[in-house]
Amino acid sequence: MTTPPRAARPGLLLVAAAAASFLLSLIQSIPVPVLPQIAAQLGADATTVGWVSTATLLAASACTPLLGRLGHVLGVKPVFVATLVVTLAGSVLAATVHDIGWLIVARVLQGTSFALFPLGISLLRHELPPSKLTHSMAVVASTLGVGGGVALVASGLLTQGDADYRRIFWLCVAMSAVALALALTLPRRAGAGGRVDFVGAAVLSAGLVSLLLPISQGHTWGWGSARVLLLFAAAVVILVGFYFLERRTAAPLVSVEMLRHRPILVTNLAAMSVGFAMFALQLATSYFVQSPAAYTGFGFSATVLETSLVFLLPGAAASVVIGPLAGVLVGKLGPRVVLALACGIGALGMASLTFLHDNKVETIAAFVVASCAIAMAYASMPALLVSHVKPAETGIANSVNSIMRTVGGTIGSALVITILAGQTKHVGAAALPTENAFRISYALGAVVFAIGAALVLFFLASDRPAAKHRAPAAAPELVEA
Repeated sequence: MTTPPRAARPGLLLVAAAAASFLLSLIQSIPVPVLPQIAAQLGADATTVGWVSTATLLAASACTPLLGRLGHVLGVKPVFVATLVVTLAGSVLAATVHDIGWLIVARVLQGTSFALFPLGISLLRHELPPSKLTHSMAVVASTLGVGGGVALVASGLLTQGDADYRRIFWLCVAMSAVALALALTLPRRAGAGGRVDFVGAAVLSAGLVSLLLPISQGHTWGWGSARVLLLFAAAVVILVGFYFLERRTAAPLVSVEMLRHRPILVTNLAAMSVGFAMFALQLATSYFVQSPAAYTGFGFSATVLETSLVFLLPGAAASVVIGPLAGVLVGKLGPRVVLALACGIGALGMASLTFLHDNKVETIAAFVVASCAIAMAYASMPALLVSHVKPAETGIANSVNSIMRTVGGTIGSALVITILAGQTKHVGAAALPTENAFRISYALGAVVFAIGAALVLFFLASDRPAAKHRAPAAAPELVEA
């Protein structure tokens, strides 16, 4: 006896997808401010503890495209749930181990969470009516920026007074459990079937790892070191090889035609710009406000707790409000206009931080403006992608877009760290970044934001998709989970 189809509940779908996206952003950012505490409490050196962030990044680049494709072949819900189970296991492991090696293993498991965003967007596109889709995607996408902001605030609150760093991972456990419980209530839609290009997935993973590893470790290894240069060369060779491999594959992991389609290409480059600017903004501001004003002549001598509550929390709170509003704007103005507007506003916010950072009010205000711009940009990109790809390509298109954000964020973080470490003045035994180092970091973020706006304005003529990319596919029948 077959179970009758069960209709999806739009509100529950939205909450489940938003919770998962919030979780992955939380996992990505939450250990960054407390890496020195992790090193001290586990007795690890700075180079080794850096892998707490790098391992997650590499696992994400390897898993996200493959899981996005598996969601199409097997059905989104089972892959979504399995990913959350692995993420929960990684979070529990991270919260309980007392060894840096096992913590890095846990962060690899947590890295699979990056696939939750493209899977969530696929879920929304297959289950929601067109009238609800744009707004829902905007809300889910904006939680990426919110999660990053909340992560920085939570780190300060949970680890004040040199408290046990494992508290931050217990927060990840709780959030993973909530997201998993929500995911289990979702309806199940049969997958489309077909082949999974495991060879292509392996080649793409190797190329991305070869690219991201030297970017994330370059400031430690030395940008001119042999292994950095060899890995960059390997990345170029492997990724070019992947392109030609996919052209010859009957069922490719990523459609070459989709990658070359101008709206998709421009959206991915814009995603890279926004990812770069977001990490440059958050990292530079965290260091800037903690600069000891008595010795440097700038900054606010903020503690980690003050940094979280006074300087970072307003931006995270504003982003929560902006997400749904951005969804309304996307529906009225179109995602192209909203994305260009967001990048323009972000450029103004970071330009303001470049020159106006002498008091708390102007620093917080500019940070809020830039944070809201990031939330708007994230909210618009899924709608722009969905309007130009077939339903079957939704997962992989958003997976590639997520990777581009990750690449941009990695480059942004690496450059800011390099700039701050390269321009210092000695105060006693300590080498502190100069004010000019922060100006350069903020100005760089503003320029990259402006480049994103220019790409969207000059290379995307309109939001109207090409006919061959907008034809909807017939939806498979819903089955009871």
